[in-house]
Amino acid sequence: MDFLDLPATSSASGTVRLPGSKSISNRVLLLAALADGATEVRDLLDSDDTRHMLAALSTLGVGVEDCGGKHWRISGVGGAFPVKQAELFLGNAGTAFRPLTAALALSGGDYVLKGVARMHERPIGDLVDALKQLGAQIDYLGNPGFPPLHIHPATLAGDRAQVRGNVSSQFLTGLLMALPLRQTATTVEVVGELISKPYIGITLAMLRRFGVEVRQDGWASFTVAADARYTSPGEIYVEGDASSASYFLAAGAIGGGPVRVEGVGADSVQGDVRFADALAQMGAQITMGPNWIEARAPQTGRLQAIDLDCNHIPDAAMTLAVAALFADGTTTLRNIASWRVKETDRIAAMAAELRKVGATVEEGADYIRITPPQALTPDAVIDTYDDHRMAMCLSLVSLGGVPLRINEPGCVAKTFPEYFKVFAGIAR
Repeated sequence: MDFLDLPATSSASGTVRLPGSKSISNRVLLLAALADGATEVRDLLDSDDTRHMLAALSTLGVGVEDCGGKHWRISGVGGAFPVKQAELFLGNAGTAFRPLTAALALSGGDYVLKGVARMHERPIGDLVDALKQLGAQIDYLGNPGFPPLHIHPATLAGDRAQVRGNVSSQFLTGLLMALPLRQTATTVEVVGELISKPYIGITLAMLRRFGVEVRQDGWASFTVAADARYTSPGEIYVEGDASSASYFLAAGAIGGGPVRVEGVGADSVQGDVRFADALAQMGAQITMGPNWIEARAPQTGRLQAIDLDCNHIPDAAMTLAVAALFADGTTTLRNIASWRVKETDRIAAMAAELRKVGATVEEGADYIRITPPQALTPDAVIDTYDDHRMAMCLSLVSLGGVPLRINEPGCVAKTFPEYFKVFAGIAR
C-alpha cells in the first residue's frame, strides 16, 4: 500500500496560492462548451475531475485546446453537443457526471455514462426523475437510481420539473445548466429544503457570466426563459478553491499562524469562504481582503468548541471536524447528511479516523459530535477511502505534535495534486 509519513509539527505559518476551484472549473468548462464563441479559461484547476470533464467535452465534439499555464481555450458549440453517440468514463467526478447527465439528456443523442465503482454508489435518481419529467429517456445499466446510465434522445415534454433539494445540490445545478438547451421556458421546483445553497449561488453566478439570467422565487423555484442562450464572455478567470483554503486557514488557527491564502476573499462567489467565520467562532483571529484570507490562533492559544449548522459549508465543514481535536469542549457539526453520499460516507469515515487519534466521536444520520482527547495518539495510520478531502483534513493532526501516516495519499489528485508539498511548506 502506498503511504506518506508526516512528521510531528507544532506550528504553521506562510502564504499559500490556492489552486482553482473545482466547482467553478467544471461549471465554466461545460458552459463554455455549450456557448456561442470561444472562451479563454484562465487559472483552471488541474486535477482528475477537470481532466475527466475536458476529455468528455473533447469526445463530444467541443474544441479543447491547452494553451499552457492553466490557460485553456474552449471553442463552444452554441447549443447541444454535435457528437450524438458516445461512451464517457467520468471517474468519481460528481461535478462532471451530474451536469453532463442533464446536458446530454437534452442533446438529442445516445450516450453511456460510467465511472469508478464509488461513482456507481452515488445517487442520481432524483436528477434522472426530474429530467424524465421534461421528456428525457434514461435507462439505468445497474442498480436503479444509480450510475451507470444509458441516455437516449429526449421527447420534449412539459415545462415544469420537481427535484428534491436535500440529497445533493448538484442535481439542481445540472438541471439549471442544461435548461437553455430546451429552448422553451422551464421551471424547476425544489421539493423540501435545499442543501448547500451557496453552491447553487455559484451556478447562478456562472450562468450570469455566460449570459443567462435565472428567475428565482427564493430557493423554492427557478425559471429559465425560452430565449436563454449561452454566449462566451470571451475570457474568464477561475477563483481559487475555497474548500481547499479551509485546510490552511485551520492550520493557521491550530499552529499559531499567520497563514494567508490567496485566490479567495471577501469578493468570492464561493460559499465555503464562510468557513473563516466558523473558525472565528472557535476563537481564531481572521482577517480578510478582496482576494485573500489570513488566520492566526486565538489570543488564548486554544480554540473553543462550537455547535454549528453546516448546511452552508458542507465540504469545508470536514475541516472543522479535525479542528475540533484542538478545541476545548465538545464540537457538534449538524445538517451534514450530504456527507454520506460523497466520495465516501464521510460521517462514518471521519468518525473512524478521529477515533484512531484518541477522540471520542458520536455520529448520527446528519451530525457528528467530537470530544478531543487529553493527548493525541501518536503514529496513527489514517485511511483515506479514496477521498481527497479525508486525506487533506486529517493531515492537520500532525500539527498536534504527533507523527502520522496517511495511506493512499495520491487521492488528493482529485482536486489538489500538490497538497502535501504545499502543506509541508507551511508546517514547522
